[in-house]
Amino acid sequence: MQKRWKISEPLTGELQQQKENIVENIKCPEMIAEMLIRKEIIEIDEIEKFFHPNLNNMHDPFSYKDMEKATERIILAIERKELITVYGDYDVDGTTSSALLYLGLKKIGANIDYYIPHRMIDGYGLSLSGVDQLKENGSELIISVDCGINAVEEVEQINDLGMDVIITDHHNPKEELPNAIAIINPKIKDCKYPYDMLAGVGVAYKLLIAVYSQLEINTDELIDKYIDLVALGTIADIVPLTGENRIIASIGLERLGKKQNIGLNALIKLAGLSQKELNSADIVFGIAPRINAAGRMGSAMRAVELMVSIDEEESDELAQIIERENSLRQQIDQRTFHEACDIIEAKYKNMDDTPIIVVSSDDWHPGVIGIVASKLVEKYYRPSIMITFKEGIGSGSGRSIAGFNLFDALVSVEGYLETFGGHKYAAGLQILVEYIDLFESKLKKYVKEHTTEDQFIPPLNIDTNLELFEINDNLLEWLEKFAPFGPGNMRPTFLTKQVTIVGFPYNVGKNHLKIKVMKDGCELDLIGFNLGDYLPFLKKGSNVDIAYSLEFNTWQGRTSIQGKLKDLRIPVQDEWDY
Repeated sequence: MQKRWKISEPLTGELQQQKENIVENIKCPEMIAEMLIRKEIIEIDEIEKFFHPNLNNMHDPFSYKDMEKATERIILAIERKELITVYGDYDVDGTTSSALLYLGLKKIGANIDYYIPHRMIDGYGLSLSGVDQLKENGSELIISVDCGINAVEEVEQINDLGMDVIITDHHNPKEELPNAIAIINPKIKDCKYPYDMLAGVGVAYKLLIAVYSQLEINTDELIDKYIDLVALGTIADIVPLTGENRIIASIGLERLGKKQNIGLNALIKLAGLSQKELNSADIVFGIAPRINAAGRMGSAMRAVELMVSIDEEESDELAQIIERENSLRQQIDQRTFHEACDIIEAKYKNMDDTPIIVVSSDDWHPGVIGIVASKLVEKYYRPSIMITFKEGIGSGSGRSIAGFNLFDALVSVEGYLETFGGHKYAAGLQILVEYIDLFESKLKKYVKEHTTEDQFIPPLNIDTNLELFEINDNLLEWLEKFAPFGPGNMRPTFLTKQVTIVGFPYNVGKNHLKIKVMKDGCELDLIGFNLGDYLPFLKKGSNVDIAYSLEFNTWQGRTSIQGKLKDLRIPVQDEWDY
């Protein structure tokens, strides 16, 4: 698919002077100083904090509105030996949040259990059926994690049943908030917490730190012991890896590398990652899909059981069950994706006049439609909503494109929806079958009015020009200091113009392009994932422009520098179009 190259302007004037100052002070390559300035990290002490994340630089949890109310109620429950139930979402963020609070509060004497709703039975978030079950179990205090901010009716039921509820969440609130004992969410009005991008597990972590602080328990052990769970949920939820999230991800990956959580260690082994230093990509593509599979194909309670397990044999059994569920999920994903594409090809004759994709079926597994919606966005680059119907009620999952707020779009058509919630780029919904056509029609109009033509061409942000002779181990070692990479802190993308193709390009795996290029006597090996369609247009000795990132690649004990090709431009009659 054609990409819209967005090349950053060169640094000039004062910015150029600042770059020179950074190079002189920290003795880094000019390219590194330029990357820091583009991230608006200019002062030397800020650069030091960026390159050396430290949990001491986290914000005070009592900056949250209602934090004192929440901690007082939890401490009272601990003193009275009341049963506390942690009620979590069924994704990685929700399950890590549940495991975190369960372990952290149990350690200080809480009478505590956890409950994860079943995707197919209870649906998303606090459910009426789930609340009734908790009452029967004897729960007196419910703490929601990664859900609950819009559960107005459900919280009323909790209150009517004589239970108290504390909500911790990071999703966008609607106008009316639930009548809870306390709401810990950085996105609610009047919350003075200075960073609003934490994942649900990050918010739960803040609550746990606050409880320990109120009880005057040393939090250093807490910070070290559970930061691996916080990092796992944070990275998996695709929140920006900036500010506090960067600190959590960096320190937590180190902790994960020690493999001291018995359950997670069992899963890491099955994923084939036990012999390497874990990075954010390993979490997103290796660990997170497996944990999510538990909630998609069966019960997410199993994922929490794995994370809190202290028995190696039990952990191995749980990990193997989750691994089998993930394999099944992959098969269903693939079948559902092909079915959705067939529907799209038949339904939308002109994709240029299709601002949003809405497809539905009675046969799709509700556990995979979110994943498949992401794949549809990748293929067609349109906001995409997939809906699966059962007995006239549709459960939907949507994913968006860069610069378009899907949550706001759903707000504009909420009159046709039973429920909805989510983020700017991902949302869930429920809808009655009779409203589906009106829903799509109104949504299509909204998207047209709130987008431009350019937004339907995938952007490729290019940080700067780089010549091949500038690439060396020293540059790569400095680039690795920017890790962990993720949203808000992506691995830098470079542009090199007019490189010559050396040898014969070829495809490997599932349509991945392997190519070697040369310029000024320097060579670079590149792999372009899903770029195999370029192969017929590439010839030995021809010139191309390449957009790529750089990383170390270790194969059979040998480490080398490899380029990860993002896109390339082939000149027409040896002319370049910039």
